[in-house]
Amino acid sequence: MTFERVTYIGPPIDDPELLADLPTELAALLRRQNGFVAYGGGLHVRGACTHPAWHALRHAWRGPASLAAAYPALRPDDIPFAEDALGDQYVLSRGIVCLLSAETGHLSPMMITLDQFLDEVVAAPVRVLSLGPLMRFEQEGGALSPGQLLSVYPPFAVEHGGDYSYRAVAASDRLGFLASLAEQLHHLGDGQKGRFEISDRVV
Repeated sequence: MTFERVTYIGPPIDDPELLADLPTELAALLRRQNGFVAYGGGLHVRGACTHPAWHALRHAWRGPASLAAAYPALRPDDIPFAEDALGDQYVLSRGIVCLLSAETGHLSPMMITLDQFLDEVVAAPVRVLSLGPLMRFEQEGGALSPGQLLSVYPPFAVEHGGDYSYRAVAASDRLGFLASLAEQLHHLGDGQKGRFEISDRVV
């Protein structure tokens, strides 16, 4: 399969121990190509490497800085193998790809395997990867560099009747902001009003 607009190819595997813990289809994918960024930043598949940290699957999957540590919906064996331009996470959970909304922390099964997910991405990237915000950002002259994600203000999870603004930020800053937002939203019910702490560094 061929992914369009590849802007980054992962380094050689230097974390081979991690491969032994991965499902067969994911390990095979990383052995063929140790992760990549495609669709101008619209899809980032992480690799079995130690550096850079933003690309390291181990960093996102395990340890104190892992996504499972930030999102209660994730189990320790759920593998956040990829993310989209906005920082929403594609998670492999017991052989099924799920989508983690990074703003809300909600985990939704997509009911497809990893290979089926990748086939659908190639066939319909705009729909599957929700590329609309990234396309608008690019139409306005913006571009995502490897290691960056797209910040949106105000967040999509907050009721808003106006327009949105986008900018490129470091992936670590964006993911930290999203985890904080999800934690704050967790304490509010649907339709409830609340005050949020939002740093202007990442929005």
